[in-house]
Amino acid sequence: MNGVGRNELQLSPEQQAVFDAIETTQQNLFITGRAGTGKSTLLNHLSENTSKQIVICAPTGVAALNVGGQTIHSLFRLPIGVIADHDIDQGVALRKLLSTIDTLVIDEVSMVNADLLDAIDRSLRQARQRKHEAFGGVQVVLFGDPYQLAPVPGEGEERAYFEDHYRSIWFFDAKVWDDTDLTIYELTTIHRQHEAEFKYMLNAVRHGGVTAEIAARLNEVGARPPPTDGAITLATTNGTVTRINATELARLPGRVLTAKAEVSGDFNGRAFPADEALELKMGARVMFLRNDTGYENGGQRWVNGTVGTVVRIDSTVWVNVDGERHEVRPAVWEKFKYNYSSLTKSLRKDVVAEFTQFPLRLAWAVTIHKSQGKTYDRAIVDLGQRSFAPGQTYVALSRISALDGLYLSRPLRPSDIIVDDNVVRFMSRVTAIPAIRA
Repeated sequence: MNGVGRNELQLSPEQQAVFDAIETTQQNLFITGRAGTGKSTLLNHLSENTSKQIVICAPTGVAALNVGGQTIHSLFRLPIGVIADHDIDQGVALRKLLSTIDTLVIDEVSMVNADLLDAIDRSLRQARQRKHEAFGGVQVVLFGDPYQLAPVPGEGEERAYFEDHYRSIWFFDAKVWDDTDLTIYELTTIHRQHEAEFKYMLNAVRHGGVTAEIAARLNEVGARPPPTDGAITLATTNGTVTRINATELARLPGRVLTAKAEVSGDFNGRAFPADEALELKMGARVMFLRNDTGYENGGQRWVNGTVGTVVRIDSTVWVNVDGERHEVRPAVWEKFKYNYSSLTKSLRKDVVAEFTQFPLRLAWAVTIHKSQGKTYDRAIVDLGQRSFAPGQTYVALSRISALDGLYLSRPLRPSDIIVDDNVVRFMSRVTAIPAIRA
């Protein structure tokens, strides 16, 4: 499992209130919030401390690895693509597994389309033989922020199907919600940024309410010459990121040393959480991909997203972070699969694959998508010709912890701020968190 000492985490009052709502009710909940409000912290705490038979899944392999869960398609044995009204095949073992669940948690749910959520609903009704009950009576808890990540629209025929059958492609327009309620709780306390001005501006970017004054202020700050050391570039495409990292690595003297990952078990293709072949040189700028878990004196020397410089390479890698040298050893990512144990009559979470690699990635540049969940003191935001996805500009800007850490490769334009009208419609239904209610 990723992270360290999860069950020792101190929840904020609003996180605790949402945890209590999950634990003490059967409500279907959507837990959302701006970037940096602690959705991941709450999910980690829930995973470690729930008294319920809980299953955690996510739409992609890397997202599932990050939360110690399983992909939706693997968990439910669903085919890729639109499922519509096709039969869903279920063996005895799968039916037993799905019949044991109290609470189904879906992380990064904003990437799940309406058809897939309806297929989950049908699978649970079918397996649990409760065909007239939404999700077969399972409590569903969804985590994500539709202002940050959107579902990926399919090809022409899939798009036409959604236009004919759904109000939108988003999970919140699935037909299952005709049969059951979904309560939206929005975490509001931001732990990443502390300046009121920057938080205000990020909120405006999130909701598509950027005024001329806000744009001018962001562009004024971002127009400074970028620093020559320590600032990561957040770019829109893999091509830009690969080019920047390769160019900067080639500029360094010395030869490239390659660390090959050890892979055991089935990773279903190449959904690896880190580079299979990590190329490094002395002086390479790198980003940590995991929180520090190996510090014998307690505390954390680095967190997911910390940027440093390689200062020595032997059987391990030594990285300088803020003037301190740290030895970095390979980390193990575990891929899990849920199974039903007839012995204990309960769910079992088995490790079915392992990926071992140094938890590092070259960090002169990273895609905005892969920066999700990370925090940077300084970053150069490169939106290229244009920002092309809803929420992309918001994700990039909200990675940065303070306004004076923002650098822009070009001025922001109104067309860079894209907010989906469907998201605005859905998010107008936010419910006050119980303990925070006046």
